[in-house]
Parts: sequence; structure tokens; C-alpha cells
Amino acid sequence: MTEEKKTTKKPVAKATKKVAEKAVKTPVPKATKKVAEKAVKTPVAKATKKVVEKNVSYVPSYKKLYLETIVPNLMKRFGYSSIAQVPKIIKFNLNYGFGDAKTNSKGFETALQELNLISGQKAIVTKSKKDISNFKIRKGVPVGCTVTIRGNRMYEFFERLNSIALPRTRDFNGLSFKSFDKRGNYNFGIKEQIVFTEIDYDKIDAIRGMNISIATTAKTDDEAYWLLKEFGFPLREKPIKKVEEAEAA
Repeated sequence: MTEEKKTTKKPVAKATKKVAEKAVKTPVPKATKKVAEKAVKTPVAKATKKVVEKNVSYVPSYKKLYLETIVPNLMKRFGYSSIAQVPKIIKFNLNYGFGDAKTNSKGFETALQELNLISGQKAIVTKSKKDISNFKIRKGVPVGCTVTIRGNRMYEFFERLNSIALPRTRDFNGLSFKSFDKRGNYNFGIKEQIVFTEIDYDKIDAIRGMNISIATTAKTDDEAYWLLKEFGFPLREKPIKKVEEAEAA
């Protein structure tokens, strides 16, 4: 009996061990590893990696101008003790008013697409909040479209607006320094959307104006004025206040 047990136990144990070792040494894990490495090295993965690295390292020229030049200049001008006190631009808001959106749906869609092209992002439709009988407007009717631009896209838009769009405005003599709202924000209007190079003149159906609002963290209009001037924003010069002559001692 003992001999039979020995002969049955040993071969089975050895066979099991050999099968286990063979399963571990099979080329399946190696093949899987190669497939995984190959998937990482595909052109799509490389392109995605490049896009991520570019987005992380990319800094708009106007943002670099603000950090390297404008911040020190404003600190010197207003005597700020900390960089956190220096005002900055928060956002741009572009607004199209469209009174006949109900009767001219095609024109309204065109205006919405134009605002998408100008801003580089999707605009939203604004609707009336109440009934206005004088203008034949009911509550909930589309009356315009708007878009808010922040972050890097905001600096890019500001550069295009400042260096391309505004200089293309017909009979342009600068923007008024009186359009601040006493809270550090600036509002102005553009009469023709064709000043933006994103708009194809041959494809427009009508000339439209828009309102642009610049929101800043400035606490006074004077701080906001010099913030925008440092960017080269074409604001007209403020009149110099006459200094009263000191009385003779």
C-alpha cells in the first residue's frame, strides 16, 4: 500500500508543478505588454500628449505682458504693497441685441453664428424677462445673444480686438474715457461686426452692432483706466486738471 501511494503522489505533484511553471512562462503576458506599449506609442497618443503639453506651457502674449510689465508699472503708479492689490481683467462680455428675432429667425441664427466666430466659443440666446407692449415683446421671446470670454481665450480676444478690430473701425478716433461705470468696468459699442476678421464680408446678410463689456477687479475708474491703457487700449487721454497756484506766503 505504501508503494502505491508513493507512485501515485509523486508524478501528480511533479506534473502539477510543471504545468503551473509552464503557465507562468507562457508568452501571453509578454504579448500583452507589447500591445500595451505599442498602444501608448501610437500617433494618436503622441498627438494627445503634445496637445496637453502645449496647453500647459502656452501663455498668451497679453497675459505675459500683464505679468511682466503691467503689474510692476501699476504697483509703481498706485503704490501697491502687494501684487494681489493690482487690478486685472476678469472677463469680456459680448452682446448682440436683436429686436426682430421673432419675425426674422434666419437673421437671428446668422447673428448667433457670427458671435460664435468672433468669440471662439458658443454663444447663448437671451430672452425677455417680461412683457413690453410698446415694443410688442412678450415674456420668453428671444431678444439677443451673448457670450462671456475668460482665461487665455480672453487675452487672445483682447489682443485681436486691440490690434486688428478697433483700428479697422471707420473714422475711429479712440474710445471715450467716460464709459466707466464707477466700479472699474468699461462698456463700449461697435457699430459694424465686419471689423472682426473672422466675419466674411461676402456672407453677411446685414450690418449689426454689438456691445462689449470689460469687467475688472479695479476699485476705481482711475485704476481701471490705467490698467487698460497699459495694454495699449485706445482710450482718449483724460484732460489734465489745472493745479491751483499756491498762495504767496
